[in-house]
Amino acid sequence: MSSKEEFFSHLLELRQRLLKIVAGIFFIMLALFPFANDIYQFLATPLLQALPAGGQMIATEVTTPFFVPLKVVMLAAFIISSPYTLYQIWAFIAPGLYSNERHLIAPLVITSVFLFICGMAFAFFLVFPVVFGFITSTAPEGVAVMTDIGKYLDFIIVLFIAFSLAFETPIAVVLMVAAGMVSVTALKQARSYVIVGAFVIGAIITPPDIISQFMLAIPMWVLYEIGILVAHALQQKKHHQYEHTS
Repeated sequence: MSSKEEFFSHLLELRQRLLKIVAGIFFIMLALFPFANDIYQFLATPLLQALPAGGQMIATEVTTPFFVPLKVVMLAAFIISSPYTLYQIWAFIAPGLYSNERHLIAPLVITSVFLFICGMAFAFFLVFPVVFGFITSTAPEGVAVMTDIGKYLDFIIVLFIAFSLAFETPIAVVLMVAAGMVSVTALKQARSYVIVGAFVIGAIITPPDIISQFMLAIPMWVLYEIGILVAHALQQKKHHQYEHTS
């Protein structure tokens, strides 16, 4: 097979994989659509529980009551289909990897999905109640807190992404060490800068209360340390294997 034919073969396979990913998301969306309002109601629970008696959420635009639950379904479908999506990506790139690379990437992909979901769960069950409790408690007297459902969804999506990415810190650390971009020793020496950076990121992304800032910064720091330990263990294992074969 010529290089041109091989290129078009890879391009065709990529197209097929992308179509399978889109189809997977689409069919999950269809299955979830009848429950769109229930899913949004579940996501709105942390704010609704923090509102004073009689408080409620509002829709300020005509189409918002339809499009916001639809956006929620799209988000849920994307998350639920993520293992299938990652499998398709893995199936596409795996033939071009060495055996040792395949053995490393497969656990990293599974762990990445797990940590991503853990980050969302941490934000929803632990951070959101604190954030919305703080926000509603600081409202001036006589001001009714009635958040627009679209603005609320945009707000929680930002926090979901922030915490999910923060929980991917060990994956980033392991990949950087495995790729030779940085050493474990350098990561240990950069610990103080990482801690300061984590608190800066927490101050920028989270609301202004100090508790939610700590709830983002501390997990990032802890996960960074876990990443260092895992990277060090992998390096030691690789070193022992090299000594055994030499």
